[in-house]
Amino acid sequence: MKKIIQNGTIVTASDTYSADILIENERIIAIGENLDYQGAEKIEAKGCYVFPGGIDPHTHLEMPFGGTVSKDDFETGTIAAAFGGTTTVIDFCLTNKGEPLQNAIDVWHAKSKDKAVIDYSFHLMISELNEDVLNQLPQIMDQEGITSFKVFMAYKNVFQADDETLFKTLVMAKEQGGLVMVHAENGDVIDYLVKEALDKGQTDPIYHALTRPPEVEGEATGRAAQLTGLAKSQLYVVHVSCADAVEKIAEARNKGFDVWGETCPQYLTLDQTYLEKPDFEGAKFVWSPPLREKWNQDVLWNALKNGQLQTLGSDQCSFDFKGQKDLGKGDFSKIPNGGPMIEDRVSILFSEGVKKGRITLNQFVDIMSTRIAKLFGLFPKKGTITVGADADIVIFDPTVERTISAKAHHMAVDYNAFEGMKVTGEAVSVLSRGEFVIRDKQFVGKPGTGNYLKRARYNQLLKSVDEKLTI
Repeated sequence: MKKIIQNGTIVTASDTYSADILIENERIIAIGENLDYQGAEKIEAKGCYVFPGGIDPHTHLEMPFGGTVSKDDFETGTIAAAFGGTTTVIDFCLTNKGEPLQNAIDVWHAKSKDKAVIDYSFHLMISELNEDVLNQLPQIMDQEGITSFKVFMAYKNVFQADDETLFKTLVMAKEQGGLVMVHAENGDVIDYLVKEALDKGQTDPIYHALTRPPEVEGEATGRAAQLTGLAKSQLYVVHVSCADAVEKIAEARNKGFDVWGETCPQYLTLDQTYLEKPDFEGAKFVWSPPLREKWNQDVLWNALKNGQLQTLGSDQCSFDFKGQKDLGKGDFSKIPNGGPMIEDRVSILFSEGVKKGRITLNQFVDIMSTRIAKLFGLFPKKGTITVGADADIVIFDPTVERTISAKAHHMAVDYNAFEGMKVTGEAVSVLSRGEFVIRDKQFVGKPGTGNYLKRARYNQLLKSVDEKLTI
């Protein structure tokens, strides 16, 4: 059935204007005034912004880590994302050395099958890059549409890859049209500092931050950027948390290197003192990179404003405070790393960014959706409001005020990292490919309706905005 969204203010990364949107067969078929909407369901958007659906490029749903598994799976995680105004997530598929890459991808397909309520895709972790792995990648890119690859520079003896693997991945990405993503922390130095702290009996959550100082993030970011320049390749630095890393990204971009940076809402609003909370409550705020001293927040906001950082991911990786985080009582290095961020990513960026004058309304759309779609091969089907694009649309009330709380959130985890934060602006209704997932702040979607997305190669558009993608 046709739908028409009426009387709203459409906001894209480049324009803000008043118009109606006509939807049919999952797509936007017309934008304008006085549209012929005979037989269409009317959706009133007066007083609201109409945004393209948010794209979260950084989630870890049902991910094994530290002897447990992240609490939100592809059902609860995507429901929470939808409530927050996100209509697409890209999750990280973890691989095992010595095993075919397709095995790992099949595991992630099984995790997501019949669960997701919005569209989703995968990044692929690269832990080794020998001839066998290299030979598998072109087929993975063609058949699975996975065109972004994650290399960990941290988590020694778990995920960490060496510099040779990173450089080979960059060379491969240049040749094949992939985008390399890095978790940029010096894992070797962190391993030394963690052992030193534990030997001294320093076991509280705050030592998670003190053993992962900003210098190790800045060093790794600079090293990855230099290798990218040497390979003449392309790099995306995930979850940038501090001035040290921003400086290295800006330096690389000023040299003309193809380097991009993502930050997260937790780094824009929370700081290192949260890890000092008594009674082990600081464990709620243990993730990597860790929270930084508060002054770094201004640097991150300025970097988003001036384009040195370009996107906002959630790094969603939720673990219950009771039963999971407490695995690290008496040893901070055993606290599962991660937090619940997927639901509040969009509203925090709007409230703390747009409402407080740190970024413009159009920058907000670019940071939470459009730029991500372009970098990760989803544009123009996703990330914008244009004729032919998927009807992934958020009707957003910019005036409503609410207080973030675990009692009201839709994630499966038992706490909220932003508990008590007051925000302005909320998604009222959310459509995924023209169908309501959230309607008047109520979930009306259905698990399994989210589609797996095959993505285009780096710097290529999807083959057509007017027809289904076939890679």
